Amino acid sequence: MTETMDHLASWLRDARSEKGWTQGKLAEELGTSQSAVARMETGKQNLSLRMIRRLEDLFEATLLTPARPRVTHLRVEGGHQLSGAVDVNSSKNAGVALLLASLINRGTTTLRRLARIEEVNRIVEVLASIGVECTWLNDNDLQIRRPAVLDLDAMDVDAARRTRSVIMLLGPLLDEREEYQLPYAGGCDLGTRTVEPHMQALRQFGLAVEAKSGFYLVQAPEADSKDRTFVLTERGDTVTENAIMAAAHRTGTTVIRNASPNYMVQDLCFYLQMLGVTIEGIGTTTLRITGRTNIDQDIEYFPSEDPIEAMSLITAGIVTNSEVTVRRVPIEFMEIELAFLQHMGQELEISGEYVARNGHTRLVDVTTKPSKLHASVDKIHPMPFPGMNIDNLPFFAVIAANAEGQTMIHDWVYENRAIYLTELNRLGANVQLLDPHRIYVNGPTKWRAAEIGCPPALRPAACLLLAMLAARGTSTLRNIYVIERGYADLADRLNSIGARIEYFED
Repeated sequence: MTETMDHLASWLRDARSEKGWTQGKLAEELGTSQSAVARMETGKQNLSLRMIRRLEDLFEATLLTPARPRVTHLRVEGGHQLSGAVDVNSSKNAGVALLLASLINRGTTTLRRLARIEEVNRIVEVLASIGVECTWLNDNDLQIRRPAVLDLDAMDVDAARRTRSVIMLLGPLLDEREEYQLPYAGGCDLGTRTVEPHMQALRQFGLAVEAKSGFYLVQAPEADSKDRTFVLTERGDTVTENAIMAAAHRTGTTVIRNASPNYMVQDLCFYLQMLGVTIEGIGTTTLRITGRTNIDQDIEYFPSEDPIEAMSLITAGIVTNSEVTVRRVPIEFMEIELAFLQHMGQELEISGEYVARNGHTRLVDVTTKPSKLHASVDKIHPMPFPGMNIDNLPFFAVIAANAEGQTMIHDWVYENRAIYLTELNRLGANVQLLDPHRIYVNGPTKWRAAEIGCPPALRPAACLLLAMLAARGTSTLRNIYVIERGYADLADRLNSIGARIEYFED
């Protein structure tokens, strides 16, 4: 062990010197102190597996050679109360849309405090493969500049297939080339997620798409300046974003009805406004967009905070019966969720409002208090904004498991996600599956430790981690890639408020 630490210390000194960095600069990049770096370089600081992986990414090197592809797991020592405060990170979904929308801009886009998650990493890999310059200025600021001509034939197919967001390239690439192909979209397994609503919207601009052998064959429309009005058959977030991005580089006026007014759609609109695109009706279901051609602006933009991460952190406080303050909660997109919690007996302190760095989104701080919960009288179900967010619904399964009585949860959007929530039973919950969309959750639960593999759906996987915080003993959550796809260092941030979670590989 001592020899390994000495080897790592020597390597780190050499790698830092090659970059011409001071210890202070390396500390800044790692988000730690200069004294900690000094201890690392003298072999006096134990390096966690997580820190070693961060150093590997930072210096583009391999320090620990695995016998097979790395799979990361979590070991959770549960049954402890949490305390303290934690900030909400910027939105994953907004960040992905903004990355793709940057292709509309021929100037330089700098996205500040971008969520550094696997989903973002995959999109960055796709963009880089087609010639886009993507430069991390520090741990969370990304500078993006596209070339005059994108090399779509060189697209990283493997990275593209690992994210459903690749379908959102169709809007910004509307008339990039007469003909090109995109890999089929991937992502987490939530049942059949048809791309037909995207196609219906983009056909309004003349785009033609044909599915062939694992790829979408795309034939671009000719540029025009026509006005057009259409109705989305599905008020989906990504469908709305695709249509908005297509309209942003059409000089005519596009009216989109039944548009999603959700948080990531609003962020996209605010960004496009900074590029000079005229957008009316932000936050409503009718958008009027007058686009521009030849957009060339050097701008920076701060994505707003993530209401789904906010709900995750609030749930951690509730399930452990703790007093935890979650700062920078986007209240406009959390009001229904917080109202449901209060109706179930959850005591919350909510601060006054302040404005996010994007200059638009309203934020508050929310403090959970130890409370005795009772089951919701009404079934809990999602609705398009301003209703309860579909991605926040699963957390109510964990919360309802702590409540006295029976709660019905109706996940009408996804075919399989309710089934994944029955995995909570392995931690002591009593979740009864009624059909692929509905569950009864019976509480209260005496949580118990268990070893569980992550389901292939992001939010149910996060729910298992949160429930493990309440389960006395040591639990193991295996293969957490799906969580890392949607959260930036969730376990580390839970540890900052008193959780006891350890990363490991085998």
